Amino acid sequence: MNQKVVVLNAGKMNYDGRLDFSALSPDVVVYDDSTPAEVLRRLDGACVAVTKEMPVPAEMIGQFPESVKLICEAGTGYNNIDLDAARARGITVCNVPAYSSQRVAHTAVMLMLNLSSAMQTQISMLARGDRSNFTEHLKVPHVELNGKTLGVVGAGNIGRQVIRIAQAMEMNVLVYSRTKKEDLQGVSFVSLETLLKESDYVSLHCPLNEQTRHMINEQTLALMKPSAFLINTSRGALIDEPALIKVLQEGKIAGAGLDVQETEPPVQDNPLYTMGNVILTPHMGWKGQETRQRLVDVVAKDIRGFFTGEPVNVVS
Repeated sequence: MNQKVVVLNAGKMNYDGRLDFSALSPDVVVYDDSTPAEVLRRLDGACVAVTKEMPVPAEMIGQFPESVKLICEAGTGYNNIDLDAARARGITVCNVPAYSSQRVAHTAVMLMLNLSSAMQTQISMLARGDRSNFTEHLKVPHVELNGKTLGVVGAGNIGRQVIRIAQAMEMNVLVYSRTKKEDLQGVSFVSLETLLKESDYVSLHCPLNEQTRHMINEQTLALMKPSAFLINTSRGALIDEPALIKVLQEGKIAGAGLDVQETEPPVQDNPLYTMGNVILTPHMGWKGQETRQRLVDVVAKDIRGFFTGEPVNVVS
C-alpha cells in the first residue's frame, strides 16, 4: 500500500526545527512551505497531504493527483480546507481535535488573571521607570476572579478545560453552546444574549464557520458590561475586530485578551498593539514544544488509523 506522506508547510509548526516527523510514515517528505504550484507537484505519488492552516481551496483539490486519499489538517480548525471539494474527490479529511486543549485553556486563564491584575499597565509602568506601585499604594485596578462570572462560548474540549479551572477558582460559570445541555453544579447553560449581559469575563472557544464569523460584533459587544473583559484563544475572525477596537477605545468594555487576531500577524499599525486595556499574544496557545510534538503524534495516529482502515478524527 502507498504510504507516502507529504508535509506541505511544516515551518508553520516547526519554526524552531525541534519537531520529529518520522512517526508519520516510513515514507515521509517534509517541506517548510509550499506555493500552490509546488503543492500539486510535491503531492505527485503521495497518499497523504499534511497541512497546517494552509488554504486548500476547491480549485486546488480538483487538481490533486489521483494518489491523494487523505488530507490531515495539523490543528483543530479545518475551515481552510474545502470539505465539499474533498468529498467530491473521495478524499478523507482528518483534524486534530484535542492536542492543545489544556495549554490553550491555560492561556485563556492566564489572560484573565493578567487583565484582572492590570498586569499590562504594571509592566508598562516599570518599563518607563515608574515605580509608584511599589512606593505608594497600588495604583492600578486589581480584582479577584473568585465570585466573578465567566461566560464560556462553546463547550468543546478547550471550553470544558476552562470551565474546570474556573470552578477551581470558585467562579460562577455560564455557557452558551450549540447543543443544549443540562445545567451542572455551578454551570448554567444560557443564551448568548444572557451570557454576554451577565458575564464579567467572556471567553470564546468555538470553531470558525459561516455561523460564528463575527459573532462578536457591534451589536453583541453592546450587550457586555462596561466592566467586562473579552478573551479569545479560538479564532480571530469570531470577532469583528474594528468593532472591538471601537468599543475598547470608547471604554465600553474594560479590556480584551487576544491570543488570536482576525489577520495574523496584525498589520503594523493595528491599534491593538499599543492599547493599554489589551493584552495581545502571538497565537501562543498551541506553540509550546510539548504541545506541537503532541500535535505531530496525533497526526501520526490519524494517518495510521487511515492506513489500517479505522480512520479517526474524520471531519469529511
